[in-house]
Amino acid sequence: MNYDDEPELAGYVPTEGTPRLRRMRFVLRIVVVVGIACLVLPGMLTTMSVAAATAQEACTAWVAYEAPEATGASARFEFFGTGGPGWQCYTVGAFGGEKNVASLGLIPISPKMSPVPLPGKNA
Repeated sequence: MNYDDEPELAGYVPTEGTPRLRRMRFVLRIVVVVGIACLVLPGMLTTMSVAAATAQEACTAWVAYEAPEATGASARFEFFGTGGPGWQCYTVGAFGGEKNVASLGLIPISPKMSPVPLPGKNA
């Protein structure tokens, strides 16, 4: 293509865009990243708080079943725990210190202890 044939293109040098367009793209990327973070972060915080409360309740039940002489229970999330990554249950004030009672897993649930009483059959 010869610029002499088209005088309106004389002196034109193709670029990636104007500086205004580049700034606008950068601002738009930041807005999108902040928007995604605002959508994901509350869900993650809610999930972690529910998991922590469930783990503490399950740990309290485990400690009452396994070590009734303990003064309390402590549930902690550990990456390198006894049962692998997940919530670990410890006794507080028994056995001369803390003792791992149970591994509650990544998603803590209520313990299944045997014998499980059936409603209406214990009388």
